[in-house]
Amino acid sequence: MLRATADIENVLRLVTEYNPDGDADLVRKAWEYADRAHKGQKRRSGEPYVIHPLRVAHLIAELKLDVPSICAGLLHDCVEDTPSTLEDLSGKFDQEVAFLVDGVTKLGKLRWKSREDRQAESFRKMLVAMARDIRVILIKLADRMDNMRTLDAMPPDRQEGIAQETMEIYAPLANRLGIYWIRAELEDLSFRYMLPEEHEKLASDLASHDRERRRYTRKVEGILRKTMAKRGVRCTVAGRSKNLWGIHSKMRRGRDLDQIHDIVAFRIITGSIQDCYAALGVVHEQFVPIPGRFKDYIAMPKPNRYQSLHTSVVGPDGERMEVQIRTEEMHRIAEEGIAAHWVYKEGRGELSVEDKKKFGWLRQLVEFQQDLTDPTEFINAVKIDLFSDEVYVFTPQGEVRAYPRGATPVDFAYSIHTEVGHHCAGARVNGLIVPLRYKLRNGDRVEIITNPNQRPNKDWLKFVVSARARSKIRHHIRKEQREKGREMGRDLLEKAFRKRGRSLAKLQKAGELKKGVHAMRLGTEEELYMQVGFGRVTAKQVVDAVLPREEEEEPKKKPARERIAEVFQRVRPKPTSGILVQDVDNLVVRIAQCCGPVPGDRIMGFITRGRGVTIHKSECARALDLDPARRIEVSWDERTKVEHPVALKVHTTDRPGLLAKMSTAFSDLGVNISSAECKATDDARAVNTFHFSVYNLDDLKRVTKALQRIKGVYSVERV
Repeated sequence: MLRATADIENVLRLVTEYNPDGDADLVRKAWEYADRAHKGQKRRSGEPYVIHPLRVAHLIAELKLDVPSICAGLLHDCVEDTPSTLEDLSGKFDQEVAFLVDGVTKLGKLRWKSREDRQAESFRKMLVAMARDIRVILIKLADRMDNMRTLDAMPPDRQEGIAQETMEIYAPLANRLGIYWIRAELEDLSFRYMLPEEHEKLASDLASHDRERRRYTRKVEGILRKTMAKRGVRCTVAGRSKNLWGIHSKMRRGRDLDQIHDIVAFRIITGSIQDCYAALGVVHEQFVPIPGRFKDYIAMPKPNRYQSLHTSVVGPDGERMEVQIRTEEMHRIAEEGIAAHWVYKEGRGELSVEDKKKFGWLRQLVEFQQDLTDPTEFINAVKIDLFSDEVYVFTPQGEVRAYPRGATPVDFAYSIHTEVGHHCAGARVNGLIVPLRYKLRNGDRVEIITNPNQRPNKDWLKFVVSARARSKIRHHIRKEQREKGREMGRDLLEKAFRKRGRSLAKLQKAGELKKGVHAMRLGTEEELYMQVGFGRVTAKQVVDAVLPREEEEEPKKKPARERIAEVFQRVRPKPTSGILVQDVDNLVVRIAQCCGPVPGDRIMGFITRGRGVTIHKSECARALDLDPARRIEVSWDERTKVEHPVALKVHTTDRPGLLAKMSTAFSDLGVNISSAECKATDDARAVNTFHFSVYNLDDLKRVTKALQRIKGVYSVERV
């Protein structure tokens, strides 16, 4: 236990350095409680479990958070992994500490359809707590950071999934909160487990040029210091390398490592805003600026309060380089993010009015969790709004608003108000009429033209990018579809009852229709009409339940799998699809061409009247546009082995012999290419699309990795 004791002393030392009045006794009490609660527990690495909460508390102390946050870091796994309860923590500590622990505690003890649903709902729970107290997400980020640093102890199949979630959710969250050092480390750790071979190769290539890069960095730093001193600009200058994932992301766009000239960025830290602009003038006087590469985040800060001047210039030896210029206070905020200006000593974690404006994205996420009941749809909406780059535009009143890059006037309209979005008929950008598909650019002034007769169009889903706009359009379209489904179901039931000589209206008035509602286990008569309209329940089933034939014994309610089987046309009794629909095989199913799922992908099924069940990947954008009322439980049938068509798009250099190497990679794995489309571009690049069939996701991953290993291949993506 010497290591654990040393760690708690380090935590206490850090806390007293930045908060001399902090209650060290309370921190020690939390440590002793956690030590007892986790006694005898081990992590997968074999070390005592309590080492993990100690490291989390240390990270929280590095963020300079308050004592309740440190205590919550020490206690954060007690409720989830020990017999301790929130009531125990409230009694031993206080409601504040218990609330913070509850905010980061996963919903692990409830029963969920899938692990993904549990993760989505746990994130939803944390989001609500985070909106009330921002410290919740800071504690969670510290927890995720330590888990990622020790991820090598997890089984390989879990490593990739955890890394993917970290890259898609937690790294963007750190970015949104302005804590760039956490974002960079989370990205690099995720990169290591998501693409281990690419990570190792890039790290090796960078290491081989490390001495030369350090020499160049010292040379540029010397030039900048000397020039700034000569012009009377007081500042400090330092060069830093971009993180591995940032470099890899640029290489995926079709560039070799030696073509990326801004691997090293230079920071100039000044004493005032005036000196920032003076330093910018000196840099542009000394080096040739690259057109279109200047950004003024001082005059127009990012939503997370980030401020800096960014410019790219041609440096010594003709190398392109990036220069960032900011004040000391701006640099502190850039390094520490929201934690740089938080008043923890007052014991409050609520956002101020000013911060609520700056962190409007958080309010939007909370709104989404209220509107989106489906876990898959919710988590995809979160990814869209967290992960996207941003574009800044002006309202007619001059207010600056941030949107995901690629946003359109329709996205802008829905951000103003739902009704403005629903009735958006056109838009003026900078005084000119533009199409609704127009992609907004930085600095655009946008004005929406509304029409009371305008309604959301399903085609809008093809070009809107913000989660708010997509959710509002989907909700409206689904509402219309359900109305049509109810009308169709009512018509079908009227005809079916008329054949028995009865009136639907009279049966409904007499309360007889409720027999059908109960038999089908539905809540209301309106729901019954809709399910008949969508085809999940047949009109005959309802009629038989309401009016059993006198000469026949009243039919017993059939199991769900038999009712589902009656809805769809049966095919010949040989398995062809490899899909089970609510545990029933041999039903008519179609694999959606938009996403082409293969065994191993998470899937969902949708009933289509007259066409059976259509199978989509769970994260398919088109599937998320469909009404959840038509969704049906489906799974892969592990008893069958069926080949499924897939396609990969491979971006490469355009050089002789590369296509042959890619073909050999397929051949070596025993995979037959059914068709290939190869097209050279003007920049000595090529785009190759291969169509082939695989049995499962593991086969597809093997092909993807084999292609990625080929020299000259920049990226491989599933079509």
